[in-house]
Amino acid sequence: MRIWEGRKVLIVGAGRQGTALTRYLTRHGAEVVLNDRRPLSALTAAREHLADLPVRWVTGGHPPEALEGVDLVCLSGGVPPELPLVQEAVRRGIPLSNEAQIFMEVAPCRVVGITGSAGKTTTTTLVGRMAGAAAERVRGASYSQLDEGLRRAAAAFPKRWRTVWVGGNIGNPLIADADEMTADDLAVMELSSFQLEQMHTAPQVAAVLNITPNHLDRHGTVEAYTAAKARLVAFQKPDDVAVLGWEDAGAWGLRPQVRGRLLVFGFAPPPEGVDGVFLDGAMLTLREGGSLRPLFGREAIGLRGRHNVLNVLAAAAVAAALGLEDAHMRLGVEGFHGVPHRLELVRVLDGVAWYNDSIATAPERTIAAMRSFGEPLVLLAGGRDKKLPWDAWARLVRQRVRVLVAFGEAADLILEALAQAEGPLPEQVLRAEGLEEAVRLAHRVARPGDVVLLSPGGTSFDAFRDFAERGERFRAWVNAL
Repeated sequence: MRIWEGRKVLIVGAGRQGTALTRYLTRHGAEVVLNDRRPLSALTAAREHLADLPVRWVTGGHPPEALEGVDLVCLSGGVPPELPLVQEAVRRGIPLSNEAQIFMEVAPCRVVGITGSAGKTTTTTLVGRMAGAAAERVRGASYSQLDEGLRRAAAAFPKRWRTVWVGGNIGNPLIADADEMTADDLAVMELSSFQLEQMHTAPQVAAVLNITPNHLDRHGTVEAYTAAKARLVAFQKPDDVAVLGWEDAGAWGLRPQVRGRLLVFGFAPPPEGVDGVFLDGAMLTLREGGSLRPLFGREAIGLRGRHNVLNVLAAAAVAAALGLEDAHMRLGVEGFHGVPHRLELVRVLDGVAWYNDSIATAPERTIAAMRSFGEPLVLLAGGRDKKLPWDAWARLVRQRVRVLVAFGEAADLILEALAQAEGPLPEQVLRAEGLEEAVRLAHRVARPGDVVLLSPGGTSFDAFRDFAERGERFRAWVNAL
């Protein structure tokens, strides 16, 4: 659906995606009904943002009457397809879509789509920086802007694109920028499994970093979650490029669905006959058509942890798919120390380093964070469980953590998982009602040389709007110590 004049669209969910899509569709002549389960009094910011538009609001629930006369239903990321209103739309034969799908339909430029259970935001940002070194400007997610040093260094290079736009599941929904884009631009888009559920159009370059159990509270089974991720490559065309993490069983399992060129990434050389980026000693190297091309040295990577080296390998593989030069890749990596809420150093106080890893909303992500440090750890873990296993997490906590502070809704579940694991317990195991109390307890028990690590393993929805708000509050509480 590309002609919106006279069309009536129901958008379910008045968050970032829903409000950005509302503005785009009304600008193009659609009649928009915006529905949210929250009462109107709780939607002040969204209402102010859309105050200049002729939007009809249906709030406080999802009544089937909202479907009256509707031509299309668009779901925001947090809205499950099992919602009775959505099921009723399907029963009536009303098609479903979302902001990401509509952006893919209208984007005038080449699009890179990046998904994965972990690492997609860091990888998306790195690709934006690498491509930005070959562009006149970078727009979108604020933390993907080129720093001034990189901008000066990139000035000598010929420009491939007018603008590189970075967004999607991070920063700005790209539909908000679609009308400003031209054929001379590049869009780099992070995509979640929630967004991919409704997608039936694929980007020209699609990267699936990894697929491990996640969001089972939403998808129900690993198979359903994997099927959502697979949609990123399943709708590609023969002249498109798929980038897969070949050492990850979930991502590599999508290889039969690849329709175009395949590039892979991993620590080890790719399988025989497959092109990709790998670590050759201390050098990131591209194998392409049987020949090896050194890209840049590992010493350029300023990010902590083995998992972040893998993110850089993934970004370099995407950059290779885009035809970028080695220098563009290195420029994108140098001087980059991560994005907010991802192993972000907040401060060092009395010899104790405090790190914010609020993005770690699954036990596996906390495992990667713990393995990024050699120092004694004071770990803050908790939030809301996503029906994921905690046993591997518990085993590593017994090996690596000096003090565990469990907090929030999942605290009892976490402590039970720890009790069932083998090995010596941490020196102290503490319980806090909420994150603020967890910060105070950590401050009391931390010693010089320790790392206090907020890496929850659960979502933020028991106490905060999202992981970003949780990380911001953590920063504020730590800086107030």
